[in-house]
Amino acid sequence: MNQSKIFESEKFSDKLQDIVRVVHEAVAFCQGDTIALLALLRQLEQLHREIRDGAFQENLPNNRQALYSLLKDIESEGGWPYIERMRLQEFLANLPPETAPEEEWGSGGV
Repeated sequence: MNQSKIFESEKFSDKLQDIVRVVHEAVAFCQGDTIALLALLRQLEQLHREIRDGAFQENLPNNRQALYSLLKDIESEGGWPYIERMRLQEFLANLPPETAPEEEWGSGGV
């Protein structure tokens, strides 16, 4: 790798770290606000979709050797990037236990 590529790679790595830092700051800012955290997750998912459907597809390899290199990188670096949604069962498991109707409304009824 030549010196220019190394420098560009370091600059890109720094940019990625800046993004990670900003996202962590946003998470900290949203602590205690489930709606804000959900909005953050939705925004990250939208950015993922925009990059995947835009710049990534436009820059896909146009020859076998470059395609092989890309696939090899995907395989060696942990697979295809995917934003997993929380499963409903996992979501429900985090909810507090439901209170009995008599506890909620009192023992005298409605």
